[in-house]
Amino acid sequence: MSEFAAVELIMQKREKGELSTAQIDWLVANYTSGVVADEQMSAMAMAILLNGMSRREIKDLTMAMIASGETLNYAGLAAPTSDKHSTGGVGDKITLPLAPLVAAFGVAVPQLSGRGLGHTGGTLDKLESIKGWRASLSNEEFHRQLAEVGAVICAAGAGLAPADKKLYALRDVTGTVEAIPLIASSIMSKKIAEGTSSLVLDVKVGSGAFMKNIDRARELATVMVQLGQDAGVNTSALLTDMSTPLGLEIGNALEVKESVEVLAGGGPADVVELTVELAREMLRLAGKTDVDVAAALKDGRAMDKWRQMISAQGGDPDAALPTAKEHQVILAPSDGVLTKLDALQVGTASWRLGAGRARKEDPVQFGAGITLHAQLGSAVKAGQPLMTLHTDEAERFERAMEALEGSFKIEAAAIAAPRKILLDRIEG
Repeated sequence: MSEFAAVELIMQKREKGELSTAQIDWLVANYTSGVVADEQMSAMAMAILLNGMSRREIKDLTMAMIASGETLNYAGLAAPTSDKHSTGGVGDKITLPLAPLVAAFGVAVPQLSGRGLGHTGGTLDKLESIKGWRASLSNEEFHRQLAEVGAVICAAGAGLAPADKKLYALRDVTGTVEAIPLIASSIMSKKIAEGTSSLVLDVKVGSGAFMKNIDRARELATVMVQLGQDAGVNTSALLTDMSTPLGLEIGNALEVKESVEVLAGGGPADVVELTVELAREMLRLAGKTDVDVAAALKDGRAMDKWRQMISAQGGDPDAALPTAKEHQVILAPSDGVLTKLDALQVGTASWRLGAGRARKEDPVQFGAGITLHAQLGSAVKAGQPLMTLHTDEAERFERAMEALEGSFKIEAAAIAAPRKILLDRIEG
C-alpha cells in the first residue's frame, strides 16, 4: 500500500479536497493499527464534518471500515435474510416484536444490536432484563440459531468493523458525532459486514431523535440507502416520527412487557403500526409481498417465534420481569387535550431514573423508566395520572422531575391532530 502522511491528508480535506480511494484505505488501515494517532483522526473527523465527502469518498470510507475486520455470510442458509436498523429514539422497542414477526414468514433476521447510551435505549439492555437471556453468541451459535429459529438479536463480535469502534469513541468526545458521512459509514459498515442481503433503515426525526429536522434526516437516509445499494445490499429507508415517545412504556423491562403485548395481538396503536410497516418493508425487500403481516401478530405465529428466539439464548419467556422498588405519579393539572409530550425530555428523565447510562461501562436498572398513561392527542381530566416514574433509588426522582419540566402541555380547547408515524420513504 502506498505511503501517505496523515497531516497531508488532513490539510487536503481541510482545504475541501477529495481523498482518493488509496488515501482513504491507508488512513483507515493505519488508524486501526495505531500508526495514525487519535489527535490526527480527530482533526480529520472535524474536517469531514465541516467540508463533507463525495458519494465515492463515503463509499470508500465505508468499505475500508468493513475491510478492517471480519464479515459474515449466510451462504448455507436456505432462507433470504433481511435486517432493520433504527437510528434510535425514546420508547423505540420495535426490534423486539419485529424480528420474530418477519421470521414467522420464512425470512431470516440476523440482528446485531447495541447497548443504550444517554437518552436512547439499547436493544440488548432491554432483552437482558429477561431472566437468563444472553447477548453474546459465538459465530457457530449465531448461525445455528438463524437456521433453526430464523431470528437472532445479539451483540456484534469485536471482529466486525473495528475501525468504526475506534472512530465512534473519538467522535463522541470531539464534537463530530453529527457529521453525516461519519454517521452513514459507521452504521452501514457494521450492517454490510453483517452480511444481510436486504436492509430497512428506520431514520427517526424529531426532538427525541438524533436528527431533529426532516431535511437532515432525509439527507442521511439517502446517503445510507446509496451506500447499501453500492455494496449490493437491497436497501430502503423509512423516515418516522420521534417528536413524542413511541408507545406507553420507556425503560428496559417496561419495553419488553409492551413488546410482548404487541406480540399477543394488543399493545399501543403506534407501536403496532410501525412494527407492521417495517415488517412489510423488510419482507418486500426479501421478495415476499403477498403476506398479511398484521394477521401474524393476531394469531400467535409471531409470539411463537419470540418464545423460540428468547429460549434459544437461554432466556425464560415466562419469567416475571424486574420491577422498580420506588414509584412516583405525575397527575394532570387540568382538563383538556395533551398537545405536547416531548420525547427528548421524557427520554432524559427515564435515563436519570436509571434506565440508561452516561458512560458505556455504567450498569442500568432493568425496572427503571416511565409509564405514560396518556399519549399525544389524548383527552385528559384534572387529577388523572399522566405518567408514573419508576426507579430503585428514590433520590433519583428530583432530577427526573427537573428533566420533565415543560415536557407536556394540556390545552382546553385543542382538537388533536392524528399523529403521523411514517413521514417519508427513500428507495434505492
